[in-house]
Amino acid sequence: MDNSITRDTLLAALRNHIGRRQGVTVTALARECLGYEPTRGDERRVRELVVELRLEGHHVCATTEAGYFLALTPDDLADTIAFLRKRAMSSLQQIAAMKHVSVPDLFGQMHLPT
Repeated sequence: MDNSITRDTLLAALRNHIGRRQGVTVTALARECLGYEPTRGDERRVRELVVELRLEGHHVCATTEAGYFLALTPDDLADTIAFLRKRAMSSLQQIAAMKHVSVPDLFGQMHLPT
């Protein structure tokens, strides 16, 4: 039995979880891919692969309540996008505060003279 989770095995497992009502925890998803109880490293691998799949354009959704699943409806995808945007903005706000600059200044936006 292969003991590594691949992009393809994860995507195949996610196809059993379409829509938020079919969501699954990271532990259960890793278990489906491996066939045995996963380690924290296996769970980390699932999260890394979720990012890869999203970067390839797959509609891998997640909520704290439902877990991971493939989008069934536009609302599934919109909710995940809103969650990711909020998390990204929070990170940018923290970086800006630590650097004592505004969020736009992190990206070197030009300012018009006033």
